[in-house]
Amino acid sequence: MSRLDSFIRRLQAQRACLDAAVDLVGDLPGAVFELGLGNGRTYDHLREACPGREIFVFERKVAAHPDCVPDVEHLFEGCIEETLEAAAGRFGGRVALIHADLGSGRADCDAAVSAFVAARLPLLLTSGGVVVSDQDVGWSGAEPLALPPGVRAGRYYLYRKA
Repeated sequence: MSRLDSFIRRLQAQRACLDAAVDLVGDLPGAVFELGLGNGRTYDHLREACPGREIFVFERKVAAHPDCVPDVEHLFEGCIEETLEAAAGRFGGRVALIHADLGSGRADCDAAVSAFVAARLPLLLTSGGVVVSDQDVGWSGAEPLALPPGVRAGRYYLYRKA
């Protein structure tokens, strides 16, 4: 498979998982967290898919398209280990949906960041809250959810807090 085909499949899987997660949390109160802004594509998608919900973005250094950057009240800029920790006190147990797109392609770094994030997910999520991630961030007590049709195992992960 060409790199272009792989990229397209990854984006299709990402969109399918995000749309499934949005449906799953439709009746839950709570904010949305976008961990990793990148160029802002998924943030923009979540804005359309979640009208009326506050979306908070966590990004080391913002370099997204200007139309896809949240206002300063909804942006946590800096190292995820610091910003997510700070947000836990403010949002503990009140987040309905978390999209984590933090993979760097470096297994050692990805494992460390995934472990850090996984340890904080149950503190942030409301009961029934859903996580969509490009990395395996399952935690003790997490309920793995079936992936949407066409998304192969290991490309994306879906979890719900019981």
